[in-house]
Amino acid sequence: MISRVNSICLMGMDGYVIDIEVDIQTGLPTFNMVGLPDAVIKESKERVKSAIKNSYLEFPRGKVLVNFAPAALKKEGNHLDLPIAVSILKANDQIKADLNGDIFIGELALNGEIRSVKGILPMIIEARSKGFKRAFIPIDNVNEIKMIDGIDIYAVNDLKELIHFLNSEIQIDKVENIKYDVKSAKHNVDFNEVKGHSFAKRAVEIAAAGFHNILMYGPPGSGKTMIAQRIPTILPYLTYEESLEVSKVYSIVGGLKDTDMIFLPPFRNPHVNVSTNSLIGGGTVPIPGEVSLAHNGVLFLDEFTEFKKESLEALRQPLEDGVVTISRVKAKYTFPARFMLVAAMNPCPCGYYGSNIKECKCTEIQIKNYLSRISGPILDRIDIHIELNPVKFEELNSDDKEISSAEILERVIKARYIQKERFKGEGILYNSHMKSKHIKKYCKLDKDAESILESAYKKYNMTTRSYTKILKISRTIADLDNSEIIGLKHIAEALQYRKLDGTLIK
Repeated sequence: MISRVNSICLMGMDGYVIDIEVDIQTGLPTFNMVGLPDAVIKESKERVKSAIKNSYLEFPRGKVLVNFAPAALKKEGNHLDLPIAVSILKANDQIKADLNGDIFIGELALNGEIRSVKGILPMIIEARSKGFKRAFIPIDNVNEIKMIDGIDIYAVNDLKELIHFLNSEIQIDKVENIKYDVKSAKHNVDFNEVKGHSFAKRAVEIAAAGFHNILMYGPPGSGKTMIAQRIPTILPYLTYEESLEVSKVYSIVGGLKDTDMIFLPPFRNPHVNVSTNSLIGGGTVPIPGEVSLAHNGVLFLDEFTEFKKESLEALRQPLEDGVVTISRVKAKYTFPARFMLVAAMNPCPCGYYGSNIKECKCTEIQIKNYLSRISGPILDRIDIHIELNPVKFEELNSDDKEISSAEILERVIKARYIQKERFKGEGILYNSHMKSKHIKKYCKLDKDAESILESAYKKYNMTTRSYTKILKISRTIADLDNSEIIGLKHIAEALQYRKLDGTLIK
């Protein structure tokens, strides 16, 4: 007898339906699999056989052939254990129910328990889009899919329980759907905890409003990390669609086992020794890297100059395109990577070049070599550069109330709304993403602004890229000021945020 059961496989963020066909024939007992299964799936033969026997079910005695269709695509993952077992039991006439419209996902333990798997969220979303009515998943994965509607989801403990349910011998309640509620998520830090640094706070407000990348440099202890950690608190909460995108990435790497969907903009802070594959994504079976885990949020690279040069250079494509594409012989894997880069570094190897609190001991050559670790193309993709100095005692000891994240966020949301309305139908979302045609159309300067920009351009021998960055920043500043025209004060402020143009960019 031949049976067919459906499951889902992933290729990057995209899923595709798999038919798991089982044919049982008389003859000497054999158990074979065809259809390009990977090593993990091939090993499932022993797991499936033990799980069926230890669930007090009958494993077929004849020839068992399992076929995975479509045969041309390589099948990967431990989540096919459950559908293989169900298809075998269906072919062996131990399941009477019609399984059309059902999807099965899960790894089997030897005793028949159904274990959690990675990537359950994008699989369920794909199953829903393909019109499946019911999905059966491990009970430990239930938190990931509570906010997905449009498909009945059943969380099961073990194989025996599932078979009894399919044969209508017991009842299992479907997973209750809950509404997306961003109010349930809270930040545990706030900008009102940061003393002083009014200039830096203003800079990160502009960066957040226009989704501009930002580089902070200054001596150790000047507050770079403290400020960076609070940037997500002034980014708008994720919409349901944005949350789904981010949560799918975290589901693939197993980051949602103990939590619901991701509500807040993510904050990723990889170590300086991170490998290029871990930063960008990759591996034998490609998985998302830090840039994708920071999607719709912040990627913070502390000690920027200490990262491997090849890792920093690999950031070029995601910074430009907002996606990461990893090519393999038979497939291409694409992961989202639209993030705000926040970098922090010391101005020299000892950290005190230009500082008033401690004398720098570095030579000119050492400083030059240290700064040259950041290539021009990477620095070119960072809009805002600001210098931080340690907070003075008077500011640190002051009882003055500091501005809160909520106050900054309110202004950021208003500026984001202006951009959303402006760029409808343009294919971009933020001022930082503007191309030449957008700059020409939307960056209108008054006469005084034109005059000061022309003077600065000639005085500092600006490059074209520095010129366009200043226009993008000034457009965001004008949005925060609710001004359609870019004025003198907007350009003057924008010029303050390009301090490295005269040092690292030639």
